[in-house]
Amino acid sequence: MAHYIAELIHSAEISGGENKMAERAACAEAILALWQHRHELPSGKRPFEDWESSMNALKSLGLGDSPPRYFRPQREEVDETSESTQTREWIELADGLDYSARLLIRHCLANAAETAIDKSKKWVKLAENAGLGDDVDLKMIRIITEEEELLCGDSPDDPSRAELESRIEKLKAFVNLADEMLVSMKSSIERTGE
Repeated sequence: MAHYIAELIHSAEISGGENKMAERAACAEAILALWQHRHELPSGKRPFEDWESSMNALKSLGLGDSPPRYFRPQREEVDETSESTQTREWIELADGLDYSARLLIRHCLANAAETAIDKSKKWVKLAENAGLGDDVDLKMIRIITEEEELLCGDSPDDPSRAELESRIEKLKAFVNLADEMLVSMKSSIERTGE
């Protein structure tokens, strides 16, 4: 396939007149067809190969800000007026924990993909220039890249700073709850060991 595309490129480059546009179109079609099968290329030759483990993890989580992973939105259908204040507080806490877990996972994936980011910039740019911006690989790479830029940027702008401050507060709540659970579990072990 690569040889075929090379021949099409060469032919489009030397062609003149009315054939030139048709040969360029055939060349573009062949390149896009090859792109559709990029996952079948051999190891070391696949675009975004360094991203594969991070992308597989992100696929299992769902893209972007999709529904929560651990605490699904079906509970929103419950009449909140029938719930006690304490029940609502626990449910809100569960929402916060789900959000915090997603933050932590995205942070881990951004760190795991850090070396792949620089290697893939050229591929991403080429794919976007070819009109493949909606490609699932590019969406996932964009999510991880944006996360890495948010966390590692030198001087965050106001929206980024606000996002980071919001995340810090939610993670503090997560840490506090984890500490409370830890104390409760240790206390339970101590009571049963007496």
